[in-house]
Amino acid sequence: MPETDTLPTKNAIVQLPDGQTIELPVVVGSENEKALDISKLRSQTGYITLDPGFVNTGSCQSGITYLDGEKGILRYRGIPIEQLAEKSSFVEVAYLLIYGHLPNSKEWERFSYLLTRHAMLHEDMKHFFESFSSQAHPMAILSAMVASLSAYYSEASGVASLETFDLNAVRLISKIRTLAAFSYKKSIGQPFIYPLDSLSYCANFLRMMFAVPAEDYEIDPELVSVINLLLILHADHEQNCSTSTVRVVGSSRANMYGSVSAGILALWGPLHGGANQQVIQMLEHIQADGGNADKFIEMAKDKDSGFRLMGFGHRVYKNYDPRAKVIKTACDRVLEKLGIHDPMLDIAKKLEERALSDDYFKERKLYPNVDFYSGIIYRALGIPTNMFTVMFTLGRLPGWLAQWKEMMEDPKQRISRPRQIYTGSNEINYVPMEQRG
Repeated sequence: MPETDTLPTKNAIVQLPDGQTIELPVVVGSENEKALDISKLRSQTGYITLDPGFVNTGSCQSGITYLDGEKGILRYRGIPIEQLAEKSSFVEVAYLLIYGHLPNSKEWERFSYLLTRHAMLHEDMKHFFESFSSQAHPMAILSAMVASLSAYYSEASGVASLETFDLNAVRLISKIRTLAAFSYKKSIGQPFIYPLDSLSYCANFLRMMFAVPAEDYEIDPELVSVINLLLILHADHEQNCSTSTVRVVGSSRANMYGSVSAGILALWGPLHGGANQQVIQMLEHIQADGGNADKFIEMAKDKDSGFRLMGFGHRVYKNYDPRAKVIKTACDRVLEKLGIHDPMLDIAKKLEERALSDDYFKERKLYPNVDFYSGIIYRALGIPTNMFTVMFTLGRLPGWLAQWKEMMEDPKQRISRPRQIYTGSNEINYVPMEQRG
């Protein structure tokens, strides 16, 4: 629960079509967000609300992440994302999200130690990878393997419990990078690379992804830094589809591993975590067409063209995505350092330049978002397109765990059970087979 609980203010009075009136408490959050509490609407009136996609429905009260799409604000536990991106590390941000405060030196040392200690997988799990097709998508493998982890820890396999949360949270944060790297190695037919205790969280992940037994692998601090940044920027984003999925599944008291596995599958959807993959697919299409960025900018402005410029604008942010501002600088730095001359990346830079200077895009606030730049960076680092959503998962995991923990600690939490408005047939009688036409 948030440090400052929301308080009801003056009630709102709603007049219903059948003449009933009901007073609905108005709840105001710590950033002056306002909501009507409809929790007793059905029991008192028989009415429910209809909100497809739940875009106007607050499913919980949360003290983890604050997002203001109109002003382009994103804060974790009150700290602006810009400050965390500049000064913090992904491991520290993970601790912040889960426990509500930045760790002191002792908390940091213990958390880091546990992440190092739990990076290995049970050796039997290696055989699971052998059962997957070489064509299996890494997200399918990752989801299955995360769910399978609960079978190796008896205290985590039953009903959800907060008693073992700390241990299982650190296990999952540590092991998911090993699972992700092993999933990638499986997809390209290379041998698994085990984690090294001497390396940091992100350095270990890069080594497990790209090292091979036949040669030494040199850790590039710049690449470690940009992976660290990307994971921070993706660590939480309020009640999005995958986060809500983790909460919905967890509300049934499903264990942490099962809840996170469900969140991974929600994130896999192309309308959610697949956005940066769609950016690369768009760039491939433009390149195949001849690489004329101006042509596609004009097509994007033509409603009848059927072409959509991916990676621009955001469903929530009606201003510049604050994460995009941070990542743009990193993107320019990485491309310059690597000295990559990729025609697709050149197209991306041209699209960015044209869109930022075009009144059509500026008036509609269709700025490049975090998906645009993250897709470019991942491609530059040599991470294949089908691993983009896996990278998103690595970053988002601490947020999911923080949300799961907060929900389990909430005494008002109930199992999620949305209502519906039935639009099917009225009562009809069963017709025996011989009487059917």
